[in-house]
Amino acid sequence: MFAKDGYGIIIGTFLAFAVSFGIYYMMPGTATLLLCGVLGFLAVFNLFFFRDPDRNVPNNPLAVVSPADGKVIQISNVVEDEYFGKEVQRISVFLSVFNVHVNRSPISGQVNYFKYKTGRFLAAFNHRASDENEQTEIGMVDQMGHQVLFKQIAGLIARRIVCHLREGAWSKAGERMGLIRYGSRVDVFLTFDAKVLVKKGQVVKAGETILATFPDEGRQDAEEQRVVEIPQSEVGNS
Repeated sequence: MFAKDGYGIIIGTFLAFAVSFGIYYMMPGTATLLLCGVLGFLAVFNLFFFRDPDRNVPNNPLAVVSPADGKVIQISNVVEDEYFGKEVQRISVFLSVFNVHVNRSPISGQVNYFKYKTGRFLAAFNHRASDENEQTEIGMVDQMGHQVLFKQIAGLIARRIVCHLREGAWSKAGERMGLIRYGSRVDVFLTFDAKVLVKKGQVVKAGETILATFPDEGRQDAEEQRVVEIPQSEVGNS
């Protein structure tokens, strides 16, 4: 299976390869052979780059799944001014050109914030890229009120960000929502009540790896009621 957003490039490079092969067949030579080889490599590479395998999305409404394939390069606390307006946790995932580049929604919920920002094209592993590079910012809130902000960030080679989500849209956790080509970074911002489950250097898969979990609000309420009821019963029996 291949990403729909890559169909045009895949078909275009294969057509270019077919034409170059025809030219080489009619006019064999070093130059035409080299052209044929380069276009053939690009055609196969794009076929590999735009692969889009299915994923087993965890059946956990409290889970925050990774929006991207790649490696966790940083877990830190930062002040996020535009969506949260306070200090939050940030998990940064770096995508090399060899990773699947289809991005997926981290939670099930509604998009309540969307912003596209022009910017620079620093190497995606440079931590300044989170603030300075071209990017899309998507904020989502689930039915329990948990909020997640994630960014699709362009890199040194990645010059094209595709995002199908807009403010007001609903999306399920693990659902395809866009891609970045070629080589990039995704940052996920979470409030401190979320428990981070991944470590720096860990390899993650989009829509499958759980980055963090939110607390179970129902169990917290039950625990608070239990703590309050105990001293009341003791008073009644005294």
